[in-house]
Amino acid sequence: MSQRPELRLRPREEDRLLRGHPWIYDNEIADVSGSPGPGDEVGVKTSRGRFLGSAIWSPASKIRARRYSWKDEPFDAAFIEARLADALVRRSRWKDPAADSMRAVFAEADGLPGLIVDRFVGEDGEGRPGSWLSAQFLSRGIEARREAVLSALAKALAPDGIMERSDSPVRALEGLEPRSGVVAGSVPERLTILENGLRFGVSLGTGQKTGWFLDQQENRAATAAWARGRRVLDVFCNAGGFALCAAAAGAESVLAVDASADAVRAVGENAGLNGLGDRVKAVEANAFDFLRDADACGADGSYGLVVLDPPAFAKNKASLDGAVRGYKEINLRAMKLLAGGGVLATYSCSFWLSRDRFLAALEDAATDAGVTLRYLEERGQAHDHPVVSGYAESRYLKGFIVAVERRR
Repeated sequence: MSQRPELRLRPREEDRLLRGHPWIYDNEIADVSGSPGPGDEVGVKTSRGRFLGSAIWSPASKIRARRYSWKDEPFDAAFIEARLADALVRRSRWKDPAADSMRAVFAEADGLPGLIVDRFVGEDGEGRPGSWLSAQFLSRGIEARREAVLSALAKALAPDGIMERSDSPVRALEGLEPRSGVVAGSVPERLTILENGLRFGVSLGTGQKTGWFLDQQENRAATAAWARGRRVLDVFCNAGGFALCAAAAGAESVLAVDASADAVRAVGENAGLNGLGDRVKAVEANAFDFLRDADACGADGSYGLVVLDPPAFAKNKASLDGAVRGYKEINLRAMKLLAGGGVLATYSCSFWLSRDRFLAALEDAATDAGVTLRYLEERGQAHDHPVVSGYAESRYLKGFIVAVERRR
């Protein structure tokens, strides 16, 4: 064993870690030997001295340490390069690393705690091909190794530029200030990517999260398979990923709704990029108000497909009950807007809302709407957002595609 600080857990606090969870909370620690500083490596032991791996110390966070390895090994440049290589090999099974936009690193699920990296392949504003990275440094440990990470990314992926988007509020929980900007090469103000055969404009500097929600790519295609010949309503449409896929799949018409004027403008631009402007209309409106107002919806019960892809209503455990009410409300309204036999594709990206509770909210909505749901598909996040055993937080995106049948 190396001579480095070690933390020892309180009695009976090791079960979750033995199952694979990577986080050690402040109230689970009995004592710490040595004086680890922010971002330092520490060994992890049970109350009886069993070694549980190596972790990174973060004294400002309730997540006091994040395990990065089951072994006694340093979190150094060689380690980072090896973990990045492993992540890319995994993705090569279903992605073409040279041609596909993808999530290249999914933090703890790829063994690099607190690091998110999305890779975008496309064209810049002048039509020149290239690839660009959008990276988030969200933990104290990965922040301390930022330069090593940037070097490893440049070596493994050879991007034309790297945009840092370390502006998430979670950095404050680690005692870190927000930071955003180009950190390597050059990044165009706007680039165009190809997804599901469609062109989408993406802004890495100002778009949400890392610039584009790559986790829904497979769900957009699966949902669009139910769109042919139907009137489609896409609520919380963002830049139009679901809406355009539905239109391209043969929807009769698509109405896309979002509270953001920027999102509505992006839908129009993306529809134009793909020659779908005649079938896709975007409106700026509060989703809850819009769904309650059947006249505003232009709805007479003849929508054939409704898509709900809201932001996370439950940001933490304390907000869960209110979030459940919100999910029930929007699904109830959507069911009432559907023609008999219409299809509802509904999603939640909140970890705090479990699959079973989301399902219960959906079935409660069906009861109040007086309909029966026939389950067609259960969906999750794209494969480049891996889910790993023991780490429930890695499974955050849930979705159901259901046929809505009027009761007789």
